[in-house]
Amino acid sequence: MGAAASRADSVGGFGVDTLQGGRVESRVEARSRRVSDEQPDTPHVPPPSLWPIGFAIGVACILVGLVVSIPALIIGAIITLVFGLLWTEADLGTSVDRATFLSLATIGVGGLIGAGVTLPVLGFGVLPSFMGEGVETFNVDLGPISNFPEGEYVIATYLQNPEIGEVSRRTAFIRNNGRTDDGIPSFTALFSRCVHLGCPVQPNGPIDEEARKDVDGVELRPVLAASFGCPCHGGLYDSEGNRSAGPPVRSLDRYEFSIVNGNLVLGRLFSVGNVEGTGAKARIAKYYKAYPGVHVDGIERFLYPLPTPGSRG
Repeated sequence: MGAAASRADSVGGFGVDTLQGGRVESRVEARSRRVSDEQPDTPHVPPPSLWPIGFAIGVACILVGLVVSIPALIIGAIITLVFGLLWTEADLGTSVDRATFLSLATIGVGGLIGAGVTLPVLGFGVLPSFMGEGVETFNVDLGPISNFPEGEYVIATYLQNPEIGEVSRRTAFIRNNGRTDDGIPSFTALFSRCVHLGCPVQPNGPIDEEARKDVDGVELRPVLAASFGCPCHGGLYDSEGNRSAGPPVRSLDRYEFSIVNGNLVLGRLFSVGNVEGTGAKARIAKYYKAYPGVHVDGIERFLYPLPTPGSRG
């Protein structure tokens, strides 16, 4: 045994347990093992989680829903809430130290402050698109239908709301189309605003100023209008209001109308995709009232899914 030990010392740092058949361990390896035994264990890091990704998807759905539709907004809110709770539960599954608690508290307070600043702005800017602005429609009596010769356009200028004065002054191009095959009076009532950017449209034809009438505050002037044009950006419409050339995206908007005690009464506005035919035989593609520049038909309409605030037509 002594001889074996002496041989081990003479080898130069190797200890050999010849009786037990143990392995040979180098001095460097032994030192490394001792150092590793003295170091504390590395804290356990939680595995990657999918909850933040789901939370981000929910927020994206909310933003899309603000533009597209209420159902998408609701779905986004549900996804955000569910994944947010799961994410929080995963992070708080272990004991929370003071530093973590302060960090989460700071983030929560910052979120509340941000929501308090942002939500009112979004409310004023976005909610009217869903709830409407309560825009009141005023019916306008243009006087007896005898003031509108059959087959001719008349420029009607009136105050939509006399209580607020000149700021409510509007112009419409009215044509008496006679009667339909069912014997119902037919009128074409075009709004005088270009559907490109809302500039005033002018009739392309001579105006008979000598035949001008004033009927209960409504100014009526006959005009030989073969078409209508926008002098601002070159928009052109035919006699039915269909777009002929230029940047407009649809036909001219029209008024609903009714005949009350022999008088022509204009109602609310609606937008028109296209008009097939003319006069009393025209077939009108009617849509809700849309802003200028907004498509109401074709594939482009999917870019503008919300109706004009206050319009339910």
